[in-house]
Amino acid sequence: MLKRYGPIAYSLMRFVVGFLYACHGAQKLFGVLGGHLEIHDPEGLAAGIIEFTAGILISVGLFSSIAAFIASGEMAVAYFKAHAPRGFWPILNRGELAVLYCFIFLFVACQGDGNWSITTIYRRLRRITNP
Repeated sequence: MLKRYGPIAYSLMRFVVGFLYACHGAQKLFGVLGGHLEIHDPEGLAAGIIEFTAGILISVGLFSSIAAFIASGEMAVAYFKAHAPRGFWPILNRGELAVLYCFIFLFVACQGDGNWSITTIYRRLRRITNP
């Protein structure tokens, strides 16, 4: 019954997850949204750039597969560097958000931009202007 809404739900999920991920990057790069600047720490700067840029690209559906693959890898590194040393279970070592982001981004990397994306809009407009 709800299967026909799958493409819309996927695009909404991609938008929300990308937006939230970009917010994490904004915290690190700009010190906003309750975060603090991490631009003087090389790891924090790299994480902020990846999170902000990939989050925006994933959110709008532009090069989503590439951006999500990189973001998934960054979240795996973040989990194993910051959370796994505190214990095995993500729920106990406070790494469940990193694990969720990692696997959601892996899914987005496999699915691509989706029907509701900048890439799809561009392709449709190109098809109309160049029949």
